[in-house]
Formats: sequence, C-alpha cells, structure tokens
Amino acid sequence: MNRREFTSALALSIIPAMGGSFAFAQDAENAPMTGITEMVLGSPEAPIEIIEYASYTCPHCANFHTGTFQKIKENYIDTGKVRFVYREVYFDRYGLWASMVARCGGEERFFAITETLYNNQKTWATGEPTEIAENLRKIGLVDGLDKDALDACLADGEQAEALVAWFQENATRDEITGTPSFMINGTKFENATYQEFADHLDGLL
Repeated sequence: MNRREFTSALALSIIPAMGGSFAFAQDAENAPMTGITEMVLGSPEAPIEIIEYASYTCPHCANFHTGTFQKIKENYIDTGKVRFVYREVYFDRYGLWASMVARCGGEERFFAITETLYNNQKTWATGEPTEIAENLRKIGLVDGLDKDALDACLADGEQAEALVAWFQENATRDEITGTPSFMINGTKFENATYQEFADHLDGLL
C-alpha cells in the first residue's frame, strides 16, 4: 500500500463507525496542509522546545502523560523553561478519531481532552468500532463540546485526510518510528523517565 492508499484508507475508516458519509475533494498527495494547528503549551520565549510524537491508543504514551509529563509540566512548562508541542501519530483509525475529538475543542480545550483520553484509555479504546466511536463522543461531550459541533468535526473528511498527511510528513522528516518519541531543541531524545528528562533539560538551561 502506497502513501496515498494508506492515507485515504485510514481517513475513510472513520465512516462506518461514525455513521456519516463524506467525499474527499483532494487525494492524499494533495491533502490540504493549512488549517492544521500546532498544539502548544508553555511560553513562546522558552529556551527549550520539546516536541512529543504520541498516539492516543499507545499504552506507553498514556503512562507518560499520566506520570512523567505531569512533573515536566509543573517544573519546566509552567515555569517558562519549556515550550511543549504535541503532535499526534496515527498508527490506527481509533487514534485518528480521538485526535479529531481533541482538536474539535480548539487550542483552549485540546490538552484537557487529551488528558481525559489518556486517563481513560483502557476504557474507551476497547470494543467494537461503534463502541469506541460512541465512547469518544461521550468524552467530547463530557469535556464540554457541543453535540452538533462534535458531530461536524467527526464528519470532516477533508480534515481527517489532512491530519494523516500532516502526521506522515512530520514523522518522515523527524524519523519517527514509535511512540512516544521526543525531539528536544531539534534533536531526538529516546529516554522517557522523569529523571532522564530533568537531567537533560537542566543541562540545556
């Protein structure tokens, strides 16, 4: 399966479970790259930038976000030392669906919904596709998304295709093969314990 076929298949896989239908005006090679917002926490003036590549269905990512990330946020992001960028990885359609729910709330709600998704990963990410889709809908609604707006986000096929193409472009450029993966000031960082992060970050300050 080539890149175009993979992108279209992954994006289109949202249709059966979501009960909607949509047509793509552009193929994967020409998917729109505008309108994809980088999700960022922290000061734009921070001396260190961490880019995380993560999948909402990745257990290791959930462990990171419910543990190590909370300490990094408290000690480095909230103190102005780190600008944190979160980039989604789509190894399966459920991760894409979760991303579309999280992004539906815009920058203001994205990280709150992301936290809910990781805290409840074992609950929402199991079952039949229709069950997972409904679980994600419930998370969006509980986290304050408007029902009509949420349904519109989940039926946005052009956005789904653009997100997959965007992920592939980023992952290819930064040679991302697994999750979670991190780029710190442009250099890949493989370790993920809090102390390893802290030692490395302190060395850059």
